Amino acid sequence: MEFVTAVNNAQKISPSIYLNPKKHVINGKIIIAVYVPESSQVCRHGRYVFDRNGDADIDITDNTDLMYRLYSKKSNSYFVNKVTRFNINDLRKDLIARARKMAVHRKPDHPWRNLSDKEILRSVGLLQKRDGSKEYGATIAAVLLFGKDETIMAALAQHKSDAIFRVNNLDRYDDREVVITNLFDTYDRMLAFGQKHLNDNFVLEGVVSVSVRDCILREMISNSLAHRDYSSGYTAKLVIEGDKVYTENANRAHGSGPLDISKFEPFPKNPPISRVFREVGLADELGSGMRNTYKYSELYSGGRPSFVEGDIFRLEVPLLTNQVTNQVTNQVTNQVTNQVTNQVDIEKDRLVRFCSVARSMAEMMEYLQLNNRGYFRHKYIVPLMQEQRIVMTIPEKPRSRLQKYIKK
Repeated sequence: MEFVTAVNNAQKISPSIYLNPKKHVINGKIIIAVYVPESSQVCRHGRYVFDRNGDADIDITDNTDLMYRLYSKKSNSYFVNKVTRFNINDLRKDLIARARKMAVHRKPDHPWRNLSDKEILRSVGLLQKRDGSKEYGATIAAVLLFGKDETIMAALAQHKSDAIFRVNNLDRYDDREVVITNLFDTYDRMLAFGQKHLNDNFVLEGVVSVSVRDCILREMISNSLAHRDYSSGYTAKLVIEGDKVYTENANRAHGSGPLDISKFEPFPKNPPISRVFREVGLADELGSGMRNTYKYSELYSGGRPSFVEGDIFRLEVPLLTNQVTNQVTNQVTNQVTNQVTNQVDIEKDRLVRFCSVARSMAEMMEYLQLNNRGYFRHKYIVPLMQEQRIVMTIPEKPRSRLQKYIKK
């Protein structure tokens, strides 16, 4: 019991690790065997880091060169490159199409324009051959970027992002959104949460008005998504408080303590995710995010951001008191709600026209590129039937597998 408690105590071993001691009896003696798997992470005992050299354990905590070598040695492989049991059919085609569209929008002659879905995924290493097989499987990175929600949960049950607004209720929160979905939709929802609760001050960059708030959120969110350690169960956070906004995420650290922009050497944490983000415009070249955050933070609040490297990476941007207000929250909430409502109304009109010929629910969802059946029924099918704009083809058997809907 003491052993299990110790290995799960972050003050003793960080990051904590699941170890399963097994008892064996050999020649009448009890032997406790503990298998410690090889890890891509550097572990600390207390606050110290040891490296094995022959039969000796050497304390390298304060030796920068030896620490760097240890991290480099352990970083030859990346967790997100692990090939899963899933394949391209378990990914969302609409998300791949969206990525292609974003890339081509940034660069009209982008090579993705004429590539198939499979060719795009293979070009960025998201489809790789399984060990001892000629078949290609989707990597963890592919599932995170383009996977269906159920696929993501099956491959990476600990994946989660938490957005928290905490100004009045300091013990808990005033608003919160837990996001468990693909990285593209996670980015959108985290960005919308930040826009909902942060004021967008008027700022000129040269002679051009820019949304510095959105620039800061873009850097913070894309950094958290592209560089977090997805093998960890630590929940990544975007937290907005009265005087600051910060992100926290599990990290494969390459050092410890505050980062100095004049000395910082960027190191890729999840290369395939970072590459896709660069191609579609959600991130820039490695290292530019830190410079941009400094630049836009000073324009936004006059303060300097802080970057703290460790097993938990923290990026914090200071805020002024007038940059977080309930008035702005209510105003933006209403704007977002109205935009969503208008979009649904437009899609409902399209759906009615589509149902001039009897259509199944699956056909209707594919037409609108939606994959959540419960949401689709609640937002589209039920309202359209209540408005008597569509009717069932088999009304006496509402749950029939042959059920279709047609324009009335």
